[in-house]
Amino acid sequence: MELKEEDRIKATLLYNLRRKRVIGAKHTHYDTLKRGFPSHLGKEVEKIAKDLIKQNYIITKPTSYGLQVSLNISKIKEIEEFILKILNVKF
Repeated sequence: MELKEEDRIKATLLYNLRRKRVIGAKHTHYDTLKRGFPSHLGKEVEKIAKDLIKQNYIITKPTSYGLQVSLNISKIKEIEEFILKILNVKF
């Protein structure tokens, strides 16, 4: 089974947020989602992050100083299963 690069980026992005416990009421700045990825993947990571927001895996909170994001607490089981399937990492 060959993994798509997009799925690997998605799982890594979700894993980074889950590992740092950015869930529910705890938020981080939207621009920090690109950290840890090579600079040439910046636009791809941003496109995938917007897709995850549309799928409601990541929720947003607009503030006066920028957009804040966190994982959707109601979909945390689905997120963890996806991360386990792609990256083989447990919590």
